[in-house]
Amino acid sequence: MTDLSYFESRSGKLTCNSREFFDFVTDIRNFERFIPERTINAWYAEKESCRFKVSMLGEVNVRLIEKEKYNKVVYSGDALRKNDFLLTINISDNDERPADVQLMLSADLNPMMKMIASKPIEQFLEILIKEMETFCGWKEIRE
Repeated sequence: MTDLSYFESRSGKLTCNSREFFDFVTDIRNFERFIPERTINAWYAEKESCRFKVSMLGEVNVRLIEKEKYNKVVYSGDALRKNDFLLTINISDNDERPADVQLMLSADLNPMMKMIASKPIEQFLEILIKEMETFCGWKEIRE
């Protein structure tokens, strides 16, 4: 039997407003920019889905499943051909100032997998927040 495990990042302050951030991350082709080099390979993306390979995990498939304008973006994914997860990005909705974001990841992990995966998942969320905080190309949406 598996349990749903929850992980959340700290809140991060971006260099753009909520509208610019929302427009950027709802095109999943842009998400690769937040992932450090040599972390993934075989990246393939369309506007609302992507797949890539991660060592020790194999192929990961991700798709955009929910958009709440300027407030929330939810991606659904699977790894190891069975472990389902959700990555939720909560966005402070304010056009006048830089946006605050927080990442939440929920995954269907058995107790042993949770023990093994907890630290790498927490590190991954911290890396994403740091990359988002320092990123400046919000208007450079990839096609």
